Formats: sequence, C-alpha cells, structure tokens
Amino acid sequence: MAIVKLRPITPGQRFLIKTSVDVSKTNAPNRRLTQSKLRISGRNCYGRITMRRRGGGHKRLWRVIDFRRDKIDIPAVVERIEYDPNRSANIALLKYADGEKRYILATEKMAEGSAVVSSNEPQDEYDEGMALPLFLIPQGLKVHCIEYEPGKGAQLVRAAGGAAQLVAIDGDRATLRMPSGEIRCVHSRCRATIGEIGNAEKGKTSLGKAGRNRWLGRRPRVRGVAMNPIDHPMGGGHGKTSGGGHPVSPWGQLSKGKPTRRRSKPSNSSIVVRRNGRKVRKS
Repeated sequence: MAIVKLRPITPGQRFLIKTSVDVSKTNAPNRRLTQSKLRISGRNCYGRITMRRRGGGHKRLWRVIDFRRDKIDIPAVVERIEYDPNRSANIALLKYADGEKRYILATEKMAEGSAVVSSNEPQDEYDEGMALPLFLIPQGLKVHCIEYEPGKGAQLVRAAGGAAQLVAIDGDRATLRMPSGEIRCVHSRCRATIGEIGNAEKGKTSLGKAGRNRWLGRRPRVRGVAMNPIDHPMGGGHGKTSGGGHPVSPWGQLSKGKPTRRRSKPSNSSIVVRRNGRKVRKS
C-alpha cells in the first residue's frame, strides 16, 4: 500500500491524495451479508438535530461484520478484500470449510488466499487474522478487534492501522497498551485477533475538493469567528478576533481543554495509565 498523487488533469485532482490498496474490483458486496442502512442525518429519535453538519451523501449498504469470531476450529480462506464505506478499514470476505461466508476486518498482510482460523487451543504458529483468547496469545504480539467482555464481540481497536500490544497476563487479567498509549486491563478470556488492521495510510489521504466531503455526508462548516455576535459568542469584531475569550460552542460550552470523558463511565475502572501518561488512582 502506498500514497498516490494524481496528475492534476482536473482541479479536483490537484490536491487529491489517496492510497493504492489491493481491493476487489467487484463493487457489489455479498448480498447475504448486507443490510439496509437508515440515514438519520444527525437527528435523534424525536427528529431534532443533535449533530450539526450532517446530511446528504451517497447511499450505503451496511456490511455485517463478524466481531465474535465464534466459528471455532473451522478453517477459512480469504476470498477477496473489499472496500467498506462505513468504516476506515477494509474488510475481508472469508469462506469457511463448511461453505459459510462471513466478513472480518482485513489485516495489513492479508490477501486473497490467506488462511485464517478461530480457536480456543494453543497454536504452533500465530498468523495474522487468527482469533484467540488473550491468555493463549504470546506476550508482545500486536492484536486488534479486542472484546471488552468475553463473548460480547470486539469493541476495542477497530480503526484502520490500529493495533494494541499485549503487555502481560496475570491470572484472569490481561494488560494491553492501546494505540493511544493508554494502558488498559480486560479479562484474559476476551478474544482478540492477531495482527495490525490494514489501510494504515488512511490518515495521510486528502479529499482534494469540497464535493468529496458531501459524498461522505458531511455538510459545510462555518467558523464561529466568521459569524455575527448574535449567532455565535465568538462572532463579531473587526478583523480576525474571537473577543479575547476562550473558544466555546454556540451555546457557551467550552470547546477546548474540557474533559469529555464521564467520571462515572463503567470502563474507567479498567484503565491503568491514561493516554497522557498519568497513572489512575484506585480508590
């Protein structure tokens, strides 16, 4: 995978930067593994806008991803690598020995014909795409698609290029170093997939033009300092000025520096070291 800059034949290609990923040329996904996706355009269940600057965009089908990996000891082969419009990572279509097909997140070195398996027994070799409980994975390996509770399905490390490192196993506790630098503990029987998620160069891409943002369902955004004082607390003034105040939202809530994580969040108890390097005090 490499970064590609196109020859600027059109204005939209002048600033376009994309990745060259070996994905299948078949545009249609597996029909049995797709569902219709309702576009809510930033509205809640009452029809009120709770997330601004959302709407429009191309129609999408939801790809059903197998985050549980519960087909134990049944070998599978990667049939093809596909693009998924609903996530940053690419997906791989697996064909199991019993004929069933499922989608999983594609790893960095995964290609057509690669063999993967999900097991509950120790292995001689630990290849990419293999799903095992954490207590069976050697320490130091990179893993992704990690369960937070055993049997619930993968919830951690699912973005493109993401990988956590298994630091230690102590009884029923597994210590992981997350991609953000945070050190977190989960149950050692939680399943994880070995390897790093592919499409790691996703963050280095550039859309190239405003219209491509609209294709993704993102509407234009106006800066608060460019508005009038009646429309935004940071609006008004002569020239570029925000009134000397701290950056806030249109409703006066601090937009920079305020912690956004709830103190009562249940998963706080599993954090050992935060991403800023501070150790969490256990009360």
